[in-house]
Amino acid sequence: MQISEKYNPQEAEQKWYKYWLENKFFHSEPNEKPPYTIVIPPPNVTGILHMGHMLNNTIQDVLVRRARMQGFNACWVPGTDHASIATEAKVVAKLKSEGINKSDITREEFLKHAWEWTDKYGGTILEQLKKLGCSCDWERTRFTMEPKLSQQVIKSFVDLYNKGLIYRGYRMVNWDPEAKTNISDEEVIFKEQNGKLYFLKYKIEGSEEFLSVATTRPETIFGDTAICINPSDERYAHLKGKKVIVPIVERVIPIIEDEYVDIEFGTGALKITPAHDINDYEIGQKHHLPMIDSLDDDGNLNEHGLHYAGKNRFDVRKQIAKELEEKDLLLRAEDYVNKVGTSERTGAVIEPKVSVQWFLKMSEIAKPALDVVMDDEVKFYPEKFKNTYKHWMENIRDWNISRQLWWGQQIPAYYYGDGENDFVVAENIDDAVKLAQEKTSNFQLQASDLKQDEDALDTWFSSWLWPMSVFDGLLDPENKDINYYYPTSDLVTGPDIIFFWVARMIMAGLEYRKEVPFKNVYFTGIVRDKQRRKMSKSLGNSPDPLELMDKYGADGVRVGILLSSAAGNDLLFDEDLMLQGRNFMSKIWSAFRLINMWNHEDKPANSTEIQAIEWFEHKLNKTITEINDQFEKFRISDALHLIYKLIWDDFCSWYLEAIKPNYGEGISKEVYYKTVALFEELMKLLHPFMPFLTEELWQTISERNIEDALIIAQQKKAEAFNEDIIKNFETASEIISGVRNYRQTKGISPRENAEIYTNASEFANESVIKKLANVSEIHFGTKTDKPSFTFLVGSTEISIPLSENLDLGEEKAKTEEELKYLKGFLISVDKKLSNEKFVANAKPEVVEVERKKQKDALDKIAILEEKLKTL
Repeated sequence: MQISEKYNPQEAEQKWYKYWLENKFFHSEPNEKPPYTIVIPPPNVTGILHMGHMLNNTIQDVLVRRARMQGFNACWVPGTDHASIATEAKVVAKLKSEGINKSDITREEFLKHAWEWTDKYGGTILEQLKKLGCSCDWERTRFTMEPKLSQQVIKSFVDLYNKGLIYRGYRMVNWDPEAKTNISDEEVIFKEQNGKLYFLKYKIEGSEEFLSVATTRPETIFGDTAICINPSDERYAHLKGKKVIVPIVERVIPIIEDEYVDIEFGTGALKITPAHDINDYEIGQKHHLPMIDSLDDDGNLNEHGLHYAGKNRFDVRKQIAKELEEKDLLLRAEDYVNKVGTSERTGAVIEPKVSVQWFLKMSEIAKPALDVVMDDEVKFYPEKFKNTYKHWMENIRDWNISRQLWWGQQIPAYYYGDGENDFVVAENIDDAVKLAQEKTSNFQLQASDLKQDEDALDTWFSSWLWPMSVFDGLLDPENKDINYYYPTSDLVTGPDIIFFWVARMIMAGLEYRKEVPFKNVYFTGIVRDKQRRKMSKSLGNSPDPLELMDKYGADGVRVGILLSSAAGNDLLFDEDLMLQGRNFMSKIWSAFRLINMWNHEDKPANSTEIQAIEWFEHKLNKTITEINDQFEKFRISDALHLIYKLIWDDFCSWYLEAIKPNYGEGISKEVYYKTVALFEELMKLLHPFMPFLTEELWQTISERNIEDALIIAQQKKAEAFNEDIIKNFETASEIISGVRNYRQTKGISPRENAEIYTNASEFANESVIKKLANVSEIHFGTKTDKPSFTFLVGSTEISIPLSENLDLGEEKAKTEEELKYLKGFLISVDKKLSNEKFVANAKPEVVEVERKKQKDALDKIAILEEKLKTL
């Protein structure tokens, strides 16, 4: 059977992905096997593949493919998130380019455009995941805005409202003027910005005296309703009970007292603007101050801004500073660096704003969700994230779940009057009419008399149901899918959404199923560039994953990204690792071509082949045990390193060298078929990491039926192994390396035979040593009196009589030089070990390392001195 000289990744990827899909290898239905379930962290429907997705989804695919090959009924549910803020922004921008303003069309018309946009651009990322080799059950693909998932979101809202956990109230929220919606505290990113600290002059009413007040936002003076001082501040004791005049506005406001004011900051006097600052809002509530909202939803000054009405808040800041200076109401302005809240989605500076919103009470449902993590019912990998989770859960605030958007599930609250409580909450308009009739005793009310709340629900309010909603668990809690696949097995996600998503899914799972939604959470690191910057499109430091796959093959990229991804630590992206992945593909392909080229002969296996086979079988079993251990700890990269070494070093470099037939000879059929069987076991171990290459080789080795495809082949179970057999071969390989090193350093041809003398009585792998080191004779338990090259393997001394072609004078000079260096090195070690303070204070393991250095140096010195005598 002839196979091509080089592996063609693109051809294999297309061929085998199509084959897997056609034969429904990714599809899962409940059966008698134990389930293994993963739900994909749903990427934004607007998204395209980036390096973070590559890492996250490669890890998920490795876990799913491995589970499939270990006898589990593996189900990986894909899907996308409707991403309300991001998607609405894109649709609004598209409409604007067509000359249409969102405010000029109805909600129904806008949603029609949004669905058209989603149908056209949504799902791109899922197609890109197929190129990566992701074995998702595409028949189960879900979307958070599809009818059945939306139905479950609404059902959940109504249920929680009826339980008294959802309420409507006025609160200070984080307003995003660009997206024109409020966002949660967790979606606010604080960034340091250079600005000014302005010292304004507030005139004391009925006096010529001024009170100086420091602010970074002079444009908010139009909302000032008080000046606050600390009651303990003696500087202002004479002003208690008095009033001041707001600069430019000319409004008279009271001076109030509160312990909240920091005497040391600024001037110790604080302007209170309850509508534009969360702390001012709380002081305003406490002191019953009025609220004046001087900004509109676009971040422009409104009618309260007087002659600045309609102007942008940041433009006004510059203009008002100038006006204050002209009117001698600005004492001074200093450079100032402060942290400013910005929107995670749009980057806009957040504007605190008081509005009526919907909230979910968190304290009641957070406690059980904290307990299951702290008790390891849900295990976190790495465990360090438990502390992060604990801190957030113990300081949790009510969740603001309403958004001023149209793209998303519309809040199922229906208003029948203008009063604060003139509403009902229901799953649909028909139920709402009945509830409104009962509540008002007005049975003439009709659907046309009710108006549904305009707001949509926060996107995370649909995502937190994901492990249940993808199996329609809230529509039919007893359906076969939810009862078989839930709870899911593992969740792979980033630590940046531990609060947004992970914590909330645990809460929802306990609330609706009385079970945790998953057993393990593996937090990946963040993909960073060599300067440790997070990779992003805006920085332009992120390579295109599709281009990388075209260049290095999907398998090469998968291996490259995993080799550098230690558990839970940030990944420093290095394209050289992709090259290493591609080289690994080439190495494996070449190894199989070599095996395939050998002629098979009817002859028994020789001792070298028997020893090599015995060693590799035990090494394979040991490595499988170690790989299983690494997977249990979610050390995916370490598991890959073990397989990489087993294939590259142990199989290709040692095993194949040991069994390779001499030039012009064939290989024993018995050894050939055993080698192919071992190679197949390696392909099974490697398949989760490199699915395309391994399936290509598997199908090339022999013709396979559909049911014999590698993707569903069962991996070898861990079996007992003999550590002595493995160690003996390692000793043999060190001896072989020592002999090869002798030839290399002395410029002697590898073809030149050598004899070796040793103080050992025997070598377990004598024939392997003779073949691979090209040794004609091994003299056990004896020394040579000839000039020789000597080295140690453990306590075993190996001597090789020097080749007649060597210049003995030059060899003597080199030996004397090496001896001089070693004696100098020994003096430094002896000095350290004779220092009582060092021996007493250093860690025992550090002292032990120095003692080993001392012994090794003494042993080598003895060998070199002996060698000098012979020279």
